[in-house]
Amino acid sequence: MSGHSKWHNIRLKKGKMDADRGKLFTKLAREIIMAAKTGGPSPDTNITLRNAITKARQNSMPQDNIKRAIERGSGGGENSNYEDLTYEGYGPGGVAFMVSCLTDNKQRTVSDVRSYFTKAGGRLAESGSVSYLFESKGVITIDPDVTTEDTVTEAAIEGGAEDVSGTDDTGFEITTDPSDLAAVQKSLEDAKIPFTSAEVSMVPTTTATVSGKEVKQVLRLMEMLEDNDDVQKVYANFDISEADLEAEGYK
Repeated sequence: MSGHSKWHNIRLKKGKMDADRGKLFTKLAREIIMAAKTGGPSPDTNITLRNAITKARQNSMPQDNIKRAIERGSGGGENSNYEDLTYEGYGPGGVAFMVSCLTDNKQRTVSDVRSYFTKAGGRLAESGSVSYLFESKGVITIDPDVTTEDTVTEAAIEGGAEDVSGTDDTGFEITTDPSDLAAVQKSLEDAKIPFTSAEVSMVPTTTATVSGKEVKQVLRLMEMLEDNDDVQKVYANFDISEADLEAEGYK
């Protein structure tokens, strides 16, 4: 399971997802704005926008908020001049981080991100320093007890998926080439298999095992980064054992 997906499950265990719903809506709105701005306001022809809207609905974002975000992105609402930036860095234990941001103030964002890495005992790195450790993939997650492995595998393969794997919580994660993401989504929908999320993600090609005091430092860095309004997504290649997670209170 990718580091990003593993972190999603860690946040669920800690009860962070519901507590951060207001902050999540802000990030989802920015994602919709950028998708509409770069690919147009129609989800029928803009798969990035369609996935952003789907994610927003899955997280119970009000329809009015979604509509306003599309209008802003297509120039029909309040003007938004967000810049899409990605920062790379190393965290404790040599964990590689990629931090995707949408910001209207680059200086503020880079200052914040740099300070988080410094506080956690890591450092920002030059562009290209860690990106080679990740590859762009379509990632679809399915909650536990929704379907069987045979059923999801059959539908995923029919849509052109590359891999289906089990998650720590007995759900499933489907990996696709980014260009096949829409086809796999449709295949799942045709098979009436609901999925939690579907997006293009940066999946690590290798992992860094973290233990001891570095576990807390890595998790704290993830939390600081994701709690920043300018940060949309954080990708990392950490591998933390269940025992170490439980020791930090993630049960």
